[in-house]
Amino acid sequence: MKKVLSVIIALPAVMFIMTGLRWLVDPATAAAQFGMPLLDGIGLSTQIGDLAAFFIAGGMFVFIALITSKRSWYYPPIMLVGFTALFRVLAWLLHDATLAVQMIVPEIVIAVLLLAASRIIPEHE
Repeated sequence: MKKVLSVIIALPAVMFIMTGLRWLVDPATAAAQFGMPLLDGIGLSTQIGDLAAFFIAGGMFVFIALITSKRSWYYPPIMLVGFTALFRVLAWLLHDATLAVQMIVPEIVIAVLLLAASRIIPEHE
């Protein structure tokens, strides 16, 4: 069970890192994937820097959790994807953004899987 769960949570980690790298090497495609225009100037710097960091760090946190078997390493990626889902809902409620259900559902699933992994996989602290 632990090995299966480890593989399952490693898959989104790989996808996160690949998405972060895409922001670095092909930001136009990465922006289109998220339904946003590619900005310019400081906005482009912020878009590439923040989103590449978000995805690469999130993926690396999961791998550090898997490698070290330390429960505490699961919490940063849980917060990243969990808050992202929550803040998408708040953007919809407070700012008339489109409710991005197709993005929110996978974020919640990933957060729940990571939470389960934090309880099941670590053998020691």
